[in-house]
Amino acid sequence: MFELDVRSRQPIYEQLVEKMKEMIIREIWKPHEQLPSVRMMAKQLTINPNTIQKAYRELEHQGFIYSIPGKGNFVSPQAKPASQEKIEGIRHDIVRLVAEAFFLGVTKEEVLQWIEQAEQGERGGEIDDSLDERNENI
Repeated sequence: MFELDVRSRQPIYEQLVEKMKEMIIREIWKPHEQLPSVRMMAKQLTINPNTIQKAYRELEHQGFIYSIPGKGNFVSPQAKPASQEKIEGIRHDIVRLVAEAFFLGVTKEEVLQWIEQAEQGERGGEIDDSLDERNENI
């Protein structure tokens, strides 16, 4: 399925939300497809079922999944107008984060390198964080 980094500073449920959103956005999980049960996913990932439930609640709140009581959780169909709103939200977040990075001394070349890393990951390649020399100093 996917792996979570238990040593990361990012909470497990946030990592889980990101991985699941990626699978939904890339349409690995199709609209209306049933997601694994909380119990099954907890067993596969060897994490607490409450963590899975928290991630599912967050995904439902963000509109990526919906639940049917007694049936389970399912992938929400992504409406085009909602997608445009999401794109605008992402653009806003990127502008804010890039401005913050510049404030912290990150160069334009480094930001462009990050974009290339993200693009490489989108094309199915592994995102190589080792190219970022700043990761070693964090």
